[in-house]
Amino acid sequence: MDAQDIIALVEAGIENAEVNAKLDGNSCQIMVVSSAFEGLRTLKKQQLIYACLNEKIASGELHAVTMHTYTPEEWEKKKVFGAPF
Repeated sequence: MDAQDIIALVEAGIENAEVNAKLDGNSCQIMVVSSAFEGLRTLKKQQLIYACLNEKIASGELHAVTMHTYTPEEWEKKKVFGAPF
Protein backbone atom coordinates (compact mmCIF):
# COMPACT_ATOMS: atom_id res chain seq x y z
CA MET A 1 0.00 0.00 0.00
CA ASP A 2 1.23 3.47 -0.84
CA ALA A 3 -0.15 7.02 -0.75
CA GLN A 4 -1.64 6.60 -4.24
CA ASP A 5 -3.72 3.66 -2.99
CA ILE A 6 -5.12 5.80 -0.17
CA ILE A 7 -5.85 8.65 -2.57
CA ALA A 8 -7.65 6.31 -4.98
CA LEU A 9 -9.82 4.84 -2.21
CA VAL A 10 -10.93 8.24 -0.95
CA GLU A 11 -11.49 9.67 -4.43
CA ALA A 12 -13.65 6.64 -5.28
CA GLY A 13 -15.73 7.06 -2.12
CA ILE A 14 -16.17 10.82 -1.86
CA GLU A 15 -17.63 12.82 -4.71
CA ASN A 16 -15.52 15.67 -6.11
CA ALA A 17 -12.67 14.97 -3.69
CA GLU A 18 -9.23 16.48 -4.06
CA VAL A 19 -6.98 14.27 -1.93
CA ASN A 20 -3.40 14.46 -0.72
CA ALA A 21 -1.88 11.73 1.44
CA LYS A 22 1.42 10.91 3.12
CA LEU A 23 2.27 7.49 4.53
CA ASP A 24 4.79 6.64 7.21
CA GLY A 25 4.66 2.89 7.75
CA ASN A 26 1.07 2.10 8.65
CA SER A 27 0.27 5.69 9.67
CA CYS A 28 -1.29 8.15 7.28
CA GLN A 29 -1.82 11.90 7.07
CA ILE A 30 -4.59 12.79 4.69
CA MET A 31 -6.06 16.05 3.44
CA VAL A 32 -9.38 16.02 1.61
CA VAL A 33 -11.14 18.95 -0.04
CA SER A 34 -14.66 18.22 -1.27
CA SER A 35 -17.96 19.95 -1.84
CA ALA A 36 -19.50 16.79 -0.33
CA PHE A 37 -18.44 18.21 3.06
CA GLU A 38 -20.72 21.27 2.73
CA GLY A 39 -22.86 21.61 5.86
CA LEU A 40 -21.25 18.66 7.66
CA ARG A 41 -19.65 18.71 11.09
CA THR A 42 -16.05 17.54 11.45
CA LEU A 43 -17.07 14.15 12.85
CA LYS A 44 -19.32 13.40 9.86
CA LYS A 45 -16.54 14.40 7.44
CA GLN A 46 -14.16 12.03 9.22
CA GLN A 47 -16.74 9.24 9.15
CA LEU A 48 -16.99 9.58 5.37
CA ILE A 49 -13.22 9.18 5.06
CA TYR A 50 -13.08 6.27 7.51
CA ALA A 51 -15.77 4.52 5.44
CA CYS A 52 -13.41 4.68 2.45
CA LEU A 53 -10.47 3.33 4.45
CA ASN A 54 -12.30 0.85 6.69
CA GLU A 55 -11.01 -2.27 4.92
CA LYS A 56 -7.37 -1.12 5.20
CA ILE A 57 -7.85 -0.22 8.87
CA ALA A 58 -9.60 -3.52 9.69
CA SER A 59 -6.80 -5.51 8.03
CA GLY A 60 -4.13 -3.65 10.01
CA GLU A 61 -2.51 -2.25 6.86
CA LEU A 62 -3.46 1.18 8.11
CA HIS A 63 -3.28 1.90 11.82
CA ALA A 64 -3.33 5.64 12.50
CA VAL A 65 -5.01 8.25 10.33
CA THR A 66 -4.67 12.00 10.80
CA MET A 67 -7.22 13.94 8.76
CA HIS A 68 -7.59 17.49 7.55
CA THR A 69 -10.98 18.04 5.90
CA TYR A 70 -12.17 21.13 4.05
CA THR A 71 -14.93 22.35 1.82
CA PRO A 72 -13.62 24.22 -1.24
CA GLU A 73 -14.47 27.53 0.45
CA GLU A 74 -12.67 26.55 3.67
CA TRP A 75 -9.66 25.43 1.65
CA GLU A 76 -9.44 28.75 -0.21
CA LYS A 77 -9.31 30.58 3.13
CA LYS A 78 -6.89 28.09 4.68
CA LYS A 79 -4.33 28.09 1.88
CA VAL A 80 -3.96 31.85 2.19
CA PHE A 81 -2.66 31.32 5.74
CA GLY A 82 -0.78 28.08 5.10
CA ALA A 83 -2.13 24.58 4.98
CA PRO A 84 -0.93 21.34 6.56
CA PHE A 85 0.21 19.92 3.20
